[in-house]
Amino acid sequence: MGKTKIKIDYSICGNGNKIDPRECAKCMKVCDPAIFLMHQSQEKSSEERDPYDPQYWKITALYPSLCTHCQKCVEACPEDAIKIYWKDSLFSKYELIEI
Repeated sequence: MGKTKIKIDYSICGNGNKIDPRECAKCMKVCDPAIFLMHQSQEKSSEERDPYDPQYWKITALYPSLCTHCQKCVEACPEDAIKIYWKDSLFSKYELIEI
């Protein structure tokens, strides 16, 4: 049985970087199995955190096992921050799925 790993580059998307996921969320809109979740990151305690500050929001691939490898999220991301990797067996290495 295979396994999927979805990596989001947080140096580009979320955590106060190039893209505010609350304004973009294109990956969430095109994902049919709805594997992504937008949430506040836990870098600071809730007392120190402004909930409207974009640097404390990010998108996480919460259910990668539901991924159909359609690549819609990869194509929709304006900054190429999403990569999907597939491992077809326990002893093989993860391979990047190319469009």
